[in-house]
Amino acid sequence: MDSLLNDTRPPVFCPGCSHERITHTLDKAFQNMGLADHQIAMVSDIGCSGLFDTFFNTHALHGLHGRALTYAAGLKLGRPDLNVLVTMGDGGQGIGGAHLLAACRRNLNLTLLVLNNFNFGMTGGQFSATTPPDAQVGSGFLNLLERPLDICQTAQAAGAAYVTRCSAYRKDLEAEIQRAMEFEGFAVLDIWGVCPGRYTKRNRLTPKTIEASLAKLPAIEGPVAENIRKEYGRHYRELTAGRKPVADPLKIETVFDPPQLGRREAILLGSAGQRIITAGEVLCLAGLTAGLNTTQKNEYNITVMRGHSISELILSPEEIDYTGIKRPGVVLALAQEGVDRRREMFKHLDGDALVLQADGVQVPACSARIHPMDLKSHRIKKPDWALASLGVLAGFGKIISPAMLAAGLKIRFKGSTLDTALELVKQIES
Repeated sequence: MDSLLNDTRPPVFCPGCSHERITHTLDKAFQNMGLADHQIAMVSDIGCSGLFDTFFNTHALHGLHGRALTYAAGLKLGRPDLNVLVTMGDGGQGIGGAHLLAACRRNLNLTLLVLNNFNFGMTGGQFSATTPPDAQVGSGFLNLLERPLDICQTAQAAGAAYVTRCSAYRKDLEAEIQRAMEFEGFAVLDIWGVCPGRYTKRNRLTPKTIEASLAKLPAIEGPVAENIRKEYGRHYRELTAGRKPVADPLKIETVFDPPQLGRREAILLGSAGQRIITAGEVLCLAGLTAGLNTTQKNEYNITVMRGHSISELILSPEEIDYTGIKRPGVVLALAQEGVDRRREMFKHLDGDALVLQADGVQVPACSARIHPMDLKSHRIKKPDWALASLGVLAGFGKIISPAMLAAGLKIRFKGSTLDTALELVKQIES
C-alpha cells in the first residue's frame, strides 16, 4: 500500500519532537495493514497531537480539547466498518479524563494513542496530568502539588481490554500500533516521547532516559486478561437484533384552521404539581393539528412538589428559529410562584395581550387585558387549573380553538384520563 501521508501538509514539528516519528510510524502501520484512505477515521483535539488529522489523507474529525474519544465513539457506532484511531496528548487526556474512563468501561473498538510528553507543549510548557513532581515546568511549582497520573494503571482499573506503555522510539512501534488496531475492543497506547520545544529545555529527557524509566515500571503491554469481554458495538448489535423495532413517530394530520394567523406566543406561569408542563404539551399538540410549528421550553425547580413551574409555548405557521419569548400574547397566571418568577415580563405586555388570572394570584400592573378565572366555583382542583385554563383560552379563540384543544387531548391522553380531561375543559368552556 502507498503512504497515506498528506503531501500538501507534511508533518512539521519542533526538531527532535517524538510526534514526528510517531506520525511516520503510524503511516507504516497503516501500510502494513493494507488500509486505504476511506477505511480510516482520524480523530484528534487540541495541542501538537491535534495536528495528526491534517497530516493524513483519511477521514478526519478535529474537536475540542479532551473530547476526541466522544466523537470517536459516535463515529464507530455509526460506521463500525471504519478503523477509528484517536490521537491525544497528555494534556487532552487530563482534560478529558472522564471520557477516557467511559471509553475503558464501554470497550468500543477504538484505538487511542496518547502522545505523552509530560507537559502542555503547545501552550507554553505548563504541567499536565502526567508531569513528574520534580520537573521544571512553565507553571512554576504547581506540579509539586499533584500526583502524576499513571495512564495505563488508570485504563486497566477502568476496564480497558488492551493497554500498552511504551517509548516513541521503540523499534517495533509500528507492529505494536498494528496489534492495537487489530484488537477487537478499546486499545490504549501510552507512548512516551520528547518535547524539545518546551520540556527538555528545563529537564533532561532523552530516548535512553525514557527507556530507563520504563524499565523501572511494571511491564504493561497488550491484552488485559481480566478485562477481556465482548466488544461494545458487536454486543450492542447482538442485544438489539431480536428486539422489536421502535415504532414510527406519531404523525399528526392537519385537520383544522388556526383561529389566529401568524406566530402566537403563550406562557404558563404556575407551581409544582399543577401539571404545567403537561398542559403546555397539550397546547402544542393542539397547534400541530392545525399544521403549526410548535416549541415548548420549560423551567421548573429541582425540588418535588414545591416551587415554580413555567412553560413557554410558540405556535407558528413559519419555522421557529428562536424560542425566546419577551412579549407573549397570552399569559396564564396560575400560581404566585410562577408570576413572581417572571414579574419583569409583565412590564412589556401591550394592550393586545391577554392574561388569564387564576383565583388568589396577584398580577403586577400591566397594559394587558386581565381576565379573572373563577376556577374554584367550578370545583376545579388546583392540579387541574392549567388544563382548565386551556379550555378558557380556547373559548376566547386565542391561539387554539375548542376543536383543536379536544384533538390535542385525544392525542395526549387515553381511556378514563381522556374522558376526565374532555369533561373538564367542556365544563370550563361553558
